Amino acid sequence: MTVHESFESSDSARSSDRAKPSGAVKRLIDWTIAALGLTVTAPLLLMLALAIKLTSPGPVLYRARRAGRGGIPFNVLKLRTMTDGADRQGSITVGADARVTPLGRLLRRTKLDEVPQLWNILCGEMSLVGPRPESLNIVEEHFTTQHREVLSILPGLTCPGSLYYYVYQEHLRPPEGVGSEEFYVRELLDPKIAADLHYVRHRSLAYDARLIVETAWVMLLKVLGLEPKWTPPVPVSGIQLSPRE
Repeated sequence: MTVHESFESSDSARSSDRAKPSGAVKRLIDWTIAALGLTVTAPLLLMLALAIKLTSPGPVLYRARRAGRGGIPFNVLKLRTMTDGADRQGSITVGADARVTPLGRLLRRTKLDEVPQLWNILCGEMSLVGPRPESLNIVEEHFTTQHREVLSILPGLTCPGSLYYYVYQEHLRPPEGVGSEEFYVRELLDPKIAADLHYVRHRSLAYDARLIVETAWVMLLKVLGLEPKWTPPVPVSGIQLSPRE
């Protein structure tokens, strides 16, 4: 059974109609900001593309296969930050991954590698605010029915789950002998999902605006080398997730 088929057979498919902001207004905001963002950052993207080509063999863009709304697969666009073909060794990176290039570390730290996803937003595959799109194998192998509720809306550039990761989890490293994917699933996935479920169940245009401002503030502090402070809208431990089978 594919991710999309298993999603459609679950009750979570119906949550897309609950407590959602006006779809037309949200889409207009997404499209406007994405169009302006691509226009403003076009010169920077060209310079970064040249830097990537000069410092590492391989394509400028990395197309990551991810689960979108309803579990439908799509390609998330990123500036390539790892050596060419590194994803064949696994799509999850945690901690100091040797596959990440020196320039890639800078791009990841500043989140500039995510700027091409403004094109995904223009195409209607993503939104400014929504759960970060998850790898297909993680969804297929580790998502419970409750986890799949985050697939009921468009994935986004930021959400409480991504902020929680940036502030509380990004520095974590898997113990010796534990693979990145195993560590991610065992230690990082559930808190991220719990935080994103709060957004899915309580989303609004005001909530979106607050998350955009909070994300910009957290990213600025991290770029400046300062420790960001951010409190989740609800303690992640307060959202009970059903156990995996």
